[in-house]
Amino acid sequence: MDRIERFADVVVRAGVNVQPGQGVILRTDTAHLEIARAVVAAAYAAGAAWVEPIWSDGPMRRAAVDHASLESLSASRGWALQRIREWAEQGVASIALHGDADPHLLDGADPVRAAAFPAEEVRAMREHVMGRLRWTIVGAPNPGWANQVFGEPDTERLWEAVSTAMRLDAPDPALAWRERAATLADRGARLDALELTSVRYAGAGTDLTVGLIPGCRWTGGGLVDAAGVPYMPNIPTEEVFTSPDRHAADGVIRVTKPLVLNGSLVLGLRLELSGGRIVDVSADSGADVVRAQLETDPGARSLGEVSLVDSDSRIARTGIVFHNTLFDENAGCHVAWGSSFPFAVPGGTAMTVAQREELGLNTSAVHTDVVIGGDGITVTGTGPKGTVEIIRNDEWVL
Repeated sequence: MDRIERFADVVVRAGVNVQPGQGVILRTDTAHLEIARAVVAAAYAAGAAWVEPIWSDGPMRRAAVDHASLESLSASRGWALQRIREWAEQGVASIALHGDADPHLLDGADPVRAAAFPAEEVRAMREHVMGRLRWTIVGAPNPGWANQVFGEPDTERLWEAVSTAMRLDAPDPALAWRERAATLADRGARLDALELTSVRYAGAGTDLTVGLIPGCRWTGGGLVDAAGVPYMPNIPTEEVFTSPDRHAADGVIRVTKPLVLNGSLVLGLRLELSGGRIVDVSADSGADVVRAQLETDPGARSLGEVSLVDSDSRIARTGIVFHNTLFDENAGCHVAWGSSFPFAVPGGTAMTVAQREELGLNTSAVHTDVVIGGDGITVTGTGPKGTVEIIRNDEWVL
């Protein structure tokens, strides 16, 4: 089995865990054609009834941003919403291949137009597919991504790094991920037992305190669907995370990894939060792109995720900045503004949006992760048992 086949096997068996007779949707870019073909083959080998590829293409996206009306870029289509609902009814599995073929695709584009998207369709995907069904997002190597990481399109070198991060070097990579998932789940269980009311991130230019929802659950390694089938929404994953109280976040954060957002590179991002809202944005470059996304909807300025990652992460140990959020967020502690995870609270997936918001979960069509961890970061948690150290100088100590 070559590395692309091993990659596809991990995606299908450990990631989305395709079951016999199940339908599968595969969202992918034209830059990932060879990998996409292998994933489709692996899904059918696992017993998929059908696999529907849904293609995107960077230059086509740029053409739309440059020439389509803002109204058209933002409009949701009835047929697309119906298709999403039918996927949910049929219990499909969803696979998405990420890995920007051109991280500078939208450089120079109008940031408002670049940030536009059919919000109702995105919310429907989060609610009906990502909120109820098994799904996974995986980074797919390509020359453009390699060029962003290494300054040259050295795809072979990128594959070596991705193989390490994705445990493709293990005798049975899917089994290796199940074992890692168990370790992360144990961390989540220990955090749950503390009944924390807040967490504080301090160091590396960050000092942020975030309130937590009573009874919230920390998730690590993976999830289990309603039928009891385990899956891993992200591969690679090295995090333990939950959704915080959207009203309670105060302090400043300095983002320690580059952020690729809406086709543009954001460097040196700094944010100030007060009363649960992002109130100030600055950056060495790309601040306007961030500001545009924060105007997407009322929930975009509030946090939807807090996450814990230590230096034992395989991604951190590579020493590589991947310029890809899926990888870089698993190299250090991170937070995300935008949509919360309904499963972060007991019974959350069955609640209405209004009920979730009443508890403190956030609603938004966006969800953007930014890394604030690394050398020097310390995370403490406060609860009925007092204040405890969770991470000290980027090492897990709980």
